[in-house]
Amino acid sequence: MFLFDANVLITASNLYYPLDQIPEFWEWIDYQATNGHVKLPFEIINEVLAGRKNDDPLLDWMTDHKDPLTLKEKVDPALANKVVVEGYAPDLADDELIEIGQDPFLIAYALAKPIERCVVTVEVSSPGKKRQNRKIPDVCQQFGVQCQNPFQAYRALGFKTGWKQQS
Repeated sequence: MFLFDANVLITASNLYYPLDQIPEFWEWIDYQATNGHVKLPFEIINEVLAGRKNDDPLLDWMTDHKDPLTLKEKVDPALANKVVVEGYAPDLADDELIEIGQDPFLIAYALAKPIERCVVTVEVSSPGKKRQNRKIPDVCQQFGVQCQNPFQAYRALGFKTGWKQQS
């Protein structure tokens, strides 16, 4: 199962696969989510939907597809705490925790089943970053959690577009 960070769908919508131009991609994401191959933790979906703006096609799409997209389980609080304390820092201030956002939850869900799950994010490794500035791939590597960029995940899941003939 691929656990998507919010930035995966945001970047796809804004840069590569606009909803109004590449609907096949979004149909494919829905299909993958419905079949349990792509999920977003509840915390990640809520983080995105909380930033709702008027006339945002991605947020409308996510609202309409929230049920199949959502990973239907609760995070293990001990794993989430472990990710924060060991992956970022044991003494983070409130403003640092806000900056990290929901990333520890995403990693904790993958850590709960590391052989079955892979985190997908557009963040790139930056091993020199410390504390709240650490990147998801580096924290995942520290915990032995699989992590891929979106294009690696799309390839692994076999994404292809098909041209639809217009009548």
